[in-house]
Amino acid sequence: MAAISVIVPTRNEAAWLPHTLRSIPRGPGVEIIVSDGGSTDETLALAAPLADRLVESAPGRGSQLNAGAAAASGDILLFLHADTRLNHGALDAVRDALRDPHLVGGAFRAEIDSKRVSMRLITFGINLRSRWFRLPYGDQALFVRRRVFDAMHGFRSIEIMEDVDFVRRLRRHGRLTLLRSSVRTSARRWAANGVARTTLANWAALALFFCRVSPAWIRRFYDAALASRERSTETPVAGIPGGAKP
Repeated sequence: MAAISVIVPTRNEAAWLPHTLRSIPRGPGVEIIVSDGGSTDETLALAAPLADRLVESAPGRGSQLNAGAAAASGDILLFLHADTRLNHGALDAVRDALRDPHLVGGAFRAEIDSKRVSMRLITFGINLRSRWFRLPYGDQALFVRRRVFDAMHGFRSIEIMEDVDFVRRLRRHGRLTLLRSSVRTSARRWAANGVARTTLANWAALALFFCRVSPAWIRRFYDAALASRERSTETPVAGIPGGAKP
């Protein structure tokens, strides 16, 4: 049985992290690593009894994911956002998929934790984009063979779109798969900033990235466009536990 290391990047995610870590099945062949980027809340204290290893890293998701991967021992690396939860059987689905030697990695279908019709439409669009363009985002729990990750030198330490950059480079090494099973991610940024505003900001950031605009500039644009009222330390709202994009 292939060993899987689940790597969770965090920064002030105390309100969300326990839900995520408890969704990861414990047992032989599973390693849970929390890679923290300087939390000032209770994130590390809450992670300690639920993770196999805590890693401290410079802030920035790419840097934190690389630090977690460097500490990992698994043959497969699965990168799980701090507010995205695995469904039952998720790790078995990853192992089954990677029995195909031609696959180098993949992701799950998205499932946003909200009953609103607008969120269902967003979910449909995310899964359509992922399947048609083979371009899943980080909140869809990207996974990759360890040897391929090492050959790629991991994630680039850029301010935004590290997941899109990673997937585009990963495709050069072989085929990706989008699993039938899903992961549950949060509607918290859509809830904080509005569906239309958040969606337009996401599309604009992606377009700028494909036009090779500096990730540092895109980050400033994205933050200004949303001016988010979200706080990672908020108490989770029923029906809205999970992560957002970019």
